[in-house]
Amino acid sequence: MNKTVFLMIAIAATAMSASFANDVSSEIQVVFDRDVRPILSEKCFTCHGFDEAAREADLRLDTFTGATEEHDGVAAIVPGDPDASELISRIMSNDVDEVMPPPASREQLTSTEKEVLRRWIGQGAAYTTHWAFIPPKRPPLPEVTGTTHPIDRFIQARLSEEGLQSSAVAQPQTLIRRVSLDLVGLPPTLEEIDSFLQASEQDAEAAYQELVERLLASPHYGERWGRWWLDQARYADSNGYSIDGPRQIWKYRDWVVDALNADMPFDTFTIEQLAGDLLSNPTQSQKIATGFHRNTQINQEGGIDKEQYRVESIFDRVATTGTVWLGLSIGCAQCHDHKFDPITQKEFYQLFAFLNNQDEPSMKVYSDGIDVPALQAELAEVESQLSTIIDEQLDEIANWEQGIDEANKESLPKAVQEAIAVEQAKRSFAQKLALYQAAVELGGRYRELHDKRDELLATLDTDVTTFVMQERETPRTTTVLVKGDFTRPAEEVSPGTPSVLHPFETDAEQPNRLDLARWLVSPDNPLTARVIVNRVWQHYFGRGLVQTENDFGMQGTLPTHPELLDWLSVEFMERNWSLKELHRLIVSAHTYQQSSSDRAELRQNDPENLLLGRQQRLRLEAEIVRDVALKASGLLASRLGGPPVFPPIPDGVMSQGQVNREWNVSEGEDRYRRGMYTFVYRATPPPSLNVFDAPDGYSTCTRRIRSNTPLQALTLMNDAGFFEFASALEQIIKQDGLEAAFRRCTSRRPTEDELATLEQLDTLTAARALFNLDETITRE
Repeated sequence: MNKTVFLMIAIAATAMSASFANDVSSEIQVVFDRDVRPILSEKCFTCHGFDEAAREADLRLDTFTGATEEHDGVAAIVPGDPDASELISRIMSNDVDEVMPPPASREQLTSTEKEVLRRWIGQGAAYTTHWAFIPPKRPPLPEVTGTTHPIDRFIQARLSEEGLQSSAVAQPQTLIRRVSLDLVGLPPTLEEIDSFLQASEQDAEAAYQELVERLLASPHYGERWGRWWLDQARYADSNGYSIDGPRQIWKYRDWVVDALNADMPFDTFTIEQLAGDLLSNPTQSQKIATGFHRNTQINQEGGIDKEQYRVESIFDRVATTGTVWLGLSIGCAQCHDHKFDPITQKEFYQLFAFLNNQDEPSMKVYSDGIDVPALQAELAEVESQLSTIIDEQLDEIANWEQGIDEANKESLPKAVQEAIAVEQAKRSFAQKLALYQAAVELGGRYRELHDKRDELLATLDTDVTTFVMQERETPRTTTVLVKGDFTRPAEEVSPGTPSVLHPFETDAEQPNRLDLARWLVSPDNPLTARVIVNRVWQHYFGRGLVQTENDFGMQGTLPTHPELLDWLSVEFMERNWSLKELHRLIVSAHTYQQSSSDRAELRQNDPENLLLGRQQRLRLEAEIVRDVALKASGLLASRLGGPPVFPPIPDGVMSQGQVNREWNVSEGEDRYRRGMYTFVYRATPPPSLNVFDAPDGYSTCTRRIRSNTPLQALTLMNDAGFFEFASALEQIIKQDGLEAAFRRCTSRRPTEDELATLEQLDTLTAARALFNLDETITRE
């Protein structure tokens, strides 16, 4: 572990700040999880950890028993006696053949790290369970003055320990823009800004609470936070690999938006996505939800081994499940025992077994309000009555057939010719209908039933489909695959979960995805609530309370505010896993509402803002950069849901993949839909989204990077879509003036100097410049 990370952990987790590196007195108590485990995990566990196959000298340092066990009369660790401990002898040695870690590993310990290990052994070498594997308990709220908000009490307590204070509340115009972008992904209108500023003068707290409630009730909330979840679901509109053909799965995307708008409890949200089809009498909506694990890639190349890529898709599903819900790199145990976390290769394939028993059909999707089972039952009854009528005329039909000569047969409709060519007992219902209509004078009852059948078929006919999961009647056999090779099956395994976590309990003879989903959201699970709370927090502050948001294991960072994380996790579960309640709780805190302006004392004592003495400026996500420009220009089409759209992209983009594709640019309001509705080919994503770091859907994305490149400025200036938005903003400048256009982009009034600078430009250039402002694409 490098010194920067070590110091960051020390700052974040304890009052023992950077001075710890210089103060090595034996009086300071070493804490295993905070001080020792990071060193051992980074420098030692690769060769002396959980993975038996990779273990050197039969020595384990990840357990007390393994570390203190004698080998040839010596033990790596002798509790209370560092001088008798072989570990200390080795890390202190100057002999290149004896020193550990070996020089070739380039993982040598620093003098501080060596002293930490020496002191820890001298204090008894106590091992403790990794913090993330212990279920969270609600800690008491810190005693602080000046606030009653639970989040603020934890944050201010840590700031006070370092002699720091939180920042003042941000300006009202900053607050309304911040919380609007965070909750619905759109900037406020000028009317909303003016109304909020006026209300804030009367009662700032009440005005802010009313604003938050309005935003949480907005249907655009589901779009903004739906995109957050779709990143993790690795959603895209194509199949991936080199062919990368289009797929139809947008109904799953709409399900996510609708579920979040309805504030579906997160435990239900989880269960329906992983196993909605296995619920009692599942609805169409619950089946659509299972598209979560149909977002895997599909290889359409010729000559492939389909079983290989079926197995590859399940590898992805296991790893994604582990990352999204558990915050663990479970995929690292695909080929061998995990090198750092206590997860065996066998346990990986026990999880694999849950996801190895599905067929992967495409399901027709019907409009809301259509009772498909009832219509199908009615159709069956109509066809039964038609069959009775036809059966009564079989002799007449047979006589008619016999009277047809070859010359006349060629003049008959093709459907009738095909029916005649089939033996009577093997004819389909449609073929019987064709013959009846050709051979028999049609009566009123027949016509009535036939018309009713056509009506029912038209109602049930839909070209909207979506990928879903469907359990097989006969389970597949699951085995450990040697080195992850699907051609090398070994030990047979049954569905199960990692033993390091809470017990897996079920009465089912053959546990399935529904059992797995319920295990994931069990109140006894030490990880799921923490992981989700941390990812939501990360969205508001740029980093999570645990910075390694996808790794809560041994290699992950410690939480900066562990008590706050546990308090929020318990609160989340006890508030019925409500995401809206979690959002409300966070955005109502002073910690969230602070100014993002830097201060000298914070810059000196907490340069990375780990203690949250101020807010964080964050570049907007790719889709929201587009949405802000659409809203500011007055072009935004705010309709929710529906098939993906095709806004303008540069010529030649679709020729970059292995297969050339058409990109038929959408017209009308579809041209101006929100960014989340843009069709995304995995192999050739839209450049205006890609340049702003939108994920491509190849794998789960739990945190987007935020790059800063010249291409972004060029996109905002010259991309066909943004040029069109600027042209619309130019008309606003001409009609309402530069100040109104500036406010549409930034939610604040320009200074005199800013206005004077813009007035030197022609109106179109001024509009393009406004979209290129850092402030326009940044959440303050």
